[in-house]
Amino acid sequence: MNSKSQVEASSLDTVKLLLAVGIIVGAILGFYYLDGYSQLLRVLGLLALVGVSALIAYQTAVGRTVWEFASASKVEVRKVVWPSRQETVQTTLIVFVMVLFMGIVLWLFDMMLGAILRALTGSG
Repeated sequence: MNSKSQVEASSLDTVKLLLAVGIIVGAILGFYYLDGYSQLLRVLGLLALVGVSALIAYQTAVGRTVWEFASASKVEVRKVVWPSRQETVQTTLIVFVMVLFMGIVLWLFDMMLGAILRALTGSG
């Protein structure tokens, strides 16, 4: 009996997710189909239907899992130690100088190989 109820919940979850996707697709199609109406009204309608779709999707196991993942991600982002402005500027300058240096080295290497090739083929 327990596995049967899990299967029913799973199929009901699938129906809910399909309904949520259908609402979003319908909202997007409606947004473009009702081009004659005010853009503000169309955007508000689109946002309202996306909100309804999100509420329906949240009622599923997958929706709750995604919500928990997003909440945990926000907590992890707060734990990140972001670099200071000085560290960011210094790192950017180091990258810029190294890219410039490697560009010059590769340009010289290309010129050298071109000169060797011209000498071997006798052209130029």
